[in-house]
Amino acid sequence: MFKYFPTNYVWNLSVDLAIEMGARIGEIEEMCAPLQEAARQPDASGTQAFRETWARMADKLSALAAEDEAKGRLLSAGEKYGRAASYLITCERLQAHDAPGRLALYRRCLDLFARGIALAQENCERVEIPYEGSHISGLLVRAAGVEEPAPLLVQVNGLDSTKEMKYRVGLPAWLAKRGVSSLVIDQPGSGEALRLQGLTARYDCEHWASRVVDWLEARSDVDPKRIGLEGVSLGGYYCPRAVAFEPRFACGVAWGANHDWRDVQKKRLQKEGNFPVPHYWAHVRWVWGARDQDDFMRIAEQVHLDGILDRIKVPFLVTHGEKDSQIPLHWAERTYEQLVNSPKRELKIFTEREGGAQHASFDNSINAGHYIADWVAETLGGRVA
Repeated sequence: MFKYFPTNYVWNLSVDLAIEMGARIGEIEEMCAPLQEAARQPDASGTQAFRETWARMADKLSALAAEDEAKGRLLSAGEKYGRAASYLITCERLQAHDAPGRLALYRRCLDLFARGIALAQENCERVEIPYEGSHISGLLVRAAGVEEPAPLLVQVNGLDSTKEMKYRVGLPAWLAKRGVSSLVIDQPGSGEALRLQGLTARYDCEHWASRVVDWLEARSDVDPKRIGLEGVSLGGYYCPRAVAFEPRFACGVAWGANHDWRDVQKKRLQKEGNFPVPHYWAHVRWVWGARDQDDFMRIAEQVHLDGILDRIKVPFLVTHGEKDSQIPLHWAERTYEQLVNSPKRELKIFTEREGGAQHASFDNSINAGHYIADWVAETLGGRVA
């Protein structure tokens, strides 16, 4: 794990995630060098300083991109806009949910991301899936070199990630090369669903997952018999739960197991384990729509997989980092042990040898991501060579 700030796990996590999304080390240095003292400050003042330097870099890149556009150099402009969006989402996710200007920061990130995708001509299309009188937004990435209909892997966020982050880390591109399409969504409790539609998380995630499958089944470019589901971090709870109750999924992948999130919350109340974001308790109450801490803990009591996983009768891959300091390894082992009816179950523990030993492989995602992409391609009928 790259530790730019030796005493601040949350900030190191953010920097590492940015690197995984394509940050440049020279820009990382320019943004982070002034923040050494701020990294030791309380959440509110520290995260404001982090936001200012990272947003300033996004401003600079946007100005450079505009200069490229004026010269007709649209591919270069698109790449810069895309990187600017990654820097904005990195600092946005650290802010308190009610911090002044956070929503405007998020909307600007979406605008820059969309502009970058369009100008760089990336294989990525924004889609909207009808849901509860509103919609679930997603990014559709098409399989390369495949006669449609193609297999597809739906990908869902964790507690504090967004579809843009998951797209930039690279799994959709790795799958496309292997002949598998991707749909990366902001499910309720994350990204646009939470920030713009007010859709909070729910433990019975099959409710929204089934609507996504309905939408995919109506598309001529998707093979309805080869739709899988992957979830990262807290998605390591959502994914197994949804696959258990939605039999149309052809396989499942937990990128970082999260078997018993209620236990994790109880441990965090006792100061055990690392927090993924500042203002943690206010953040989780926002995500789950809890009135107060007692209400949140009542909700959390339902967020576990015991008594559920024997319903899964399709292939399932459970991955976990050997040195995950947020979710103990034994929860991955518990998930695997309870997949008793899966015809092809596998537990893959990422170690320092291959990288990705930290939570959800944020320290080095590419080898772990390739392992997942290969497994999905083999399972859904893609290609690995």
